Amino acid sequence: MTLKLRPLTGDGSPPVQGSYPQAVEVTGAIRWLYLSGQIPVGPDGALAADFRSQCEQVWTNLETQLTAAGMTLDNLVKVTTFLSDRQHALENREVRVARLAGRQPALTVIVTGIFDAAWLVEIEAVAAA
Repeated sequence: MTLKLRPLTGDGSPPVQGSYPQAVEVTGAIRWLYLSGQIPVGPDGALAADFRSQCEQVWTNLETQLTAAGMTLDNLVKVTTFLSDRQHALENREVRVARLAGRQPALTVIVTGIFDAAWLVEIEAVAAA
Protein backbone atom coordinates (compact mmCIF):
# COMPACT_ATOMS: atom_id res chain seq x y z
CA MET A 1 0.00 0.00 0.00
CA THR A 2 1.26 3.51 -0.81
CA LEU A 3 1.61 6.14 1.90
CA LYS A 4 -1.17 8.71 1.78
CA LEU A 5 -1.49 11.80 3.94
CA ARG A 6 -4.90 13.46 3.93
CA PRO A 7 -5.30 16.87 5.60
CA LEU A 8 -8.64 17.18 7.37
CA THR A 9 -10.63 20.02 8.86
CA GLY A 10 -14.05 18.96 10.11
CA ASP A 11 -17.16 21.07 9.79
CA GLY A 12 -17.58 23.37 12.77
CA SER A 13 -13.82 23.55 13.45
CA PRO A 14 -12.46 26.89 14.60
CA PRO A 15 -10.85 29.07 11.92
CA VAL A 16 -7.12 28.52 11.39
CA GLN A 17 -4.51 31.19 10.68
CA GLY A 18 -1.92 30.04 8.20
CA SER A 19 -1.89 27.00 6.01
CA TYR A 20 -2.43 23.90 8.11
CA PRO A 21 -5.19 21.38 8.73
CA GLN A 22 -6.87 20.47 12.01
CA ALA A 23 -5.83 16.83 11.52
CA VAL A 24 -3.85 14.58 9.16
CA GLU A 25 -4.98 11.06 8.34
CA VAL A 26 -2.20 8.60 7.49
CA THR A 27 -2.81 5.39 5.53
CA GLY A 28 -0.35 2.93 4.06
CA ALA A 29 2.54 3.80 6.38
CA ILE A 30 5.00 1.02 7.11
CA ARG A 31 7.68 3.16 8.81
CA TRP A 32 7.39 5.93 11.39
CA LEU A 33 10.15 8.40 12.27
CA TYR A 34 10.01 10.40 15.50
CA LEU A 35 12.38 13.35 15.31
CA SER A 36 13.75 14.73 18.56
CA GLY A 37 13.71 18.47 19.03
CA GLN A 38 16.00 19.95 16.39
CA ILE A 39 18.00 22.89 17.68
CA PRO A 40 19.39 25.99 15.92
CA VAL A 41 23.00 24.81 15.93
CA GLY A 42 24.83 23.99 12.70
CA PRO A 43 27.14 21.00 12.14
CA ASP A 44 30.09 23.25 12.99
CA GLY A 45 28.58 24.04 16.41
CA ALA A 46 27.73 27.62 15.45
CA LEU A 47 24.55 29.27 16.70
CA ALA A 48 23.00 31.94 14.49
CA ALA A 49 22.41 35.29 16.23
CA ASP A 50 18.94 36.20 14.92
CA PHE A 51 15.62 34.38 14.95
CA ARG A 52 15.19 33.89 11.18
CA SER A 53 18.66 32.34 10.84
CA GLN A 54 18.02 30.07 13.84
CA CYS A 55 14.67 28.99 12.39
CA GLU A 56 16.23 28.24 8.98
CA GLN A 57 18.96 26.19 10.70
CA VAL A 58 16.38 24.17 12.64
CA TRP A 59 14.52 23.34 9.41
CA THR A 60 17.82 22.38 7.75
CA ASN A 61 18.61 20.09 10.70
CA LEU A 62 15.13 18.57 10.46
CA GLU A 63 15.61 17.89 6.73
CA THR A 64 19.02 16.33 7.46
CA GLN A 65 17.41 13.80 9.82
CA LEU A 66 14.62 13.06 7.32
CA THR A 67 17.23 12.46 4.60
CA ALA A 68 19.13 10.08 6.91
CA ALA A 69 15.92 8.02 7.13
CA GLY A 70 15.32 8.15 3.37
CA MET A 71 12.48 10.66 3.78
CA THR A 72 11.72 14.27 2.82
CA LEU A 73 9.43 17.03 4.02
CA ASP A 74 6.70 15.21 2.06
CA ASN A 75 6.71 12.57 4.81
CA LEU A 76 5.98 14.97 7.68
CA VAL A 77 2.78 14.14 9.54
CA LYS A 78 3.12 16.33 12.66
CA VAL A 79 5.36 19.30 13.49
CA THR A 80 5.64 20.89 16.93
CA THR A 81 7.49 24.19 17.16
CA PHE A 82 8.69 25.63 20.45
CA LEU A 83 9.27 29.40 20.46
CA SER A 84 11.15 31.22 23.21
CA ASP A 85 8.93 34.28 22.78
CA ARG A 86 5.60 35.13 21.15
CA GLN A 87 7.32 37.97 19.26
CA HIS A 88 8.79 35.35 16.88
CA ALA A 89 5.40 33.98 15.78
CA LEU A 90 5.13 35.83 12.47
CA GLU A 91 8.72 35.16 11.40
CA ASN A 92 8.31 31.52 12.41
CA ARG A 93 5.21 31.24 10.21
CA GLU A 94 6.99 32.89 7.27
CA VAL A 95 9.93 30.47 7.44
CA ARG A 96 7.65 27.44 7.98
CA VAL A 97 5.36 28.31 5.05
CA ALA A 98 8.36 28.83 2.76
CA ARG A 99 10.07 25.59 3.84
CA LEU A 100 6.92 23.46 3.67
CA ALA A 101 6.01 24.91 0.24
CA GLY A 102 2.36 23.86 0.36
CA ARG A 103 2.78 20.68 2.42
CA GLN A 104 0.21 20.41 5.21
CA PRO A 105 1.31 18.43 8.25
CA ALA A 106 -0.57 18.86 11.51
CA LEU A 107 1.03 21.76 13.40
CA THR A 108 1.34 23.04 16.93
CA VAL A 109 3.30 26.09 18.11
CA ILE A 110 4.11 26.43 21.80
CA VAL A 111 5.62 29.50 23.46
CA THR A 112 7.80 28.26 26.30
CA GLY A 113 11.19 28.31 27.91
CA ILE A 114 13.69 26.30 25.85
CA PHE A 115 16.53 24.16 27.29
CA ASP A 116 19.28 26.60 26.26
CA ALA A 117 18.40 30.27 26.75
CA ALA A 118 20.31 31.17 23.55
CA TRP A 119 18.01 29.01 21.43
CA LEU A 120 15.03 30.97 20.13
CA VAL A 121 13.32 28.02 18.45
CA GLU A 122 13.26 24.21 18.53
CA ILE A 123 11.21 21.86 16.36
CA GLU A 124 10.23 18.21 16.84
CA ALA A 125 8.34 16.19 14.28
CA VAL A 126 6.80 12.88 13.26
CA ALA A 127 7.14 11.48 9.74
CA ALA A 128 5.76 8.37 8.04
CA ALA A 129 6.73 6.40 4.96
